[in-house]
Amino acid sequence: MEKDNKQMIRAWTFYDWANSVFPLVITSAIFPNFYDFVTTHDADGNFTGKSIQLLGITFENQNIYSFVYAFALLIVVIITPILSGVADYLGNKKMFLQFFCYLGSISCMGLYFFNRDHLMLSFVPFITATIGFWGSLVYYNSYLPQIASPENQDKVSARGFALGYFGSSLLLIICLIGIMVFKYDPITHQGFFKVKYSFLLVGIWWIGFAQYTFRRLPKKSHHHKITNKDGLFSKGFKELSNVYAQIQLMPQLKRFLTSYFFYNMGVQTIMVVAVLFARNEIDWGNDPVVAEKTKTSALIVSILIIQFVGIAGSFLFSWMSRQIGNVKTLIVTISIWIFICVFTYGVVHTPFEFYIVAFLVGLVMGGVQALSRSTYSKYLPETEDHTSFFSFYDVIEKLGMILGTISFGMISQLTGGMRNSILSLIVFFIIGLIVMFPLTRKKNIEI
Repeated sequence: MEKDNKQMIRAWTFYDWANSVFPLVITSAIFPNFYDFVTTHDADGNFTGKSIQLLGITFENQNIYSFVYAFALLIVVIITPILSGVADYLGNKKMFLQFFCYLGSISCMGLYFFNRDHLMLSFVPFITATIGFWGSLVYYNSYLPQIASPENQDKVSARGFALGYFGSSLLLIICLIGIMVFKYDPITHQGFFKVKYSFLLVGIWWIGFAQYTFRRLPKKSHHHKITNKDGLFSKGFKELSNVYAQIQLMPQLKRFLTSYFFYNMGVQTIMVVAVLFARNEIDWGNDPVVAEKTKTSALIVSILIIQFVGIAGSFLFSWMSRQIGNVKTLIVTISIWIFICVFTYGVVHTPFEFYIVAFLVGLVMGGVQALSRSTYSKYLPETEDHTSFFSFYDVIEKLGMILGTISFGMISQLTGGMRNSILSLIVFFIIGLIVMFPLTRKKNIEI
């Protein structure tokens, strides 16, 4: 595969434009607000409380959300090693990328039928959409070392995240116009845009724009002559075992992945629970009706702040990495994350203070994600089995996210509030920083 081909890179980065609407609209902006309102109000809009009975256990509604998300990630951890190993063995990871894309986008449309009275069934499309999004990223990310030379991988990775932020923000704005201007009122029967229509638009956007990527990316990444298909699925675990064995012989890559496991645990947990935290821990006033309208609009604004600042942040930290190296730049971003958590825990109680946090999160969110992806890519050895290596990266990422969301939800459930859970995030970031720091020593390869 030719590296640094402009058309190929443009097609690859465009998948970020296509699929980033899921983490923004579904897991960050509209669906968490929709879920929180539906599970705390009756059909007439009257507040009914935050406690929900599920499987005979009483949960706070926001904690159920965390646990379900963790369950979906656990499924991803189980299936992607199998399928990514098969994809590398067969050399057809594009087919798997398409499968997970279609699974995720169609599942997003299925959220249109979300109903509190059938909560367990309603969570099924949320789970499968999560599987589709994270499953597709394994194959998508694994193209990076194939399409871009090492010196260009930071820039290409950042360009993908920047496109994703811009495209997903554009769809979010379209959804907000529909919700705020044309929102359907079931009492007066005025308007025609239901909040649920946003989930349909996400699915259409994702599956539609992904076609440009699918037309350009090669069908085969390499060719294997398959003489025996027996045990083909077990080859995925064998590939993952081989990757693990190789990483044990590469101390710098091993240290980076260990650090990534912890600091990304904090990053991804924040992205999942930020809106629910703000809805429950920020003071929105005493009037419940006014507070509900204020918090929804304010939180959407904060999400947009994160998105558009994230575009600038991706390129800012890409530029910084060229000046001082990836590892030192990552240390800067992790330090900012620690400050964000400490500031949120001790200071943030008003919407204005939350806006400050949103700005800081946007500044480092894109940078830490883009740099993590490209740094890992630079540490990889010469290999054809990029999908298996990125599957291992994905497993590390998801295990961290599972532990992060479960610990956040458990602390919140036990203490009766989400603020104390921030302490666990601070610990994750500090461990990641401590583990990362030795990579700056002169004896290590400068990345």
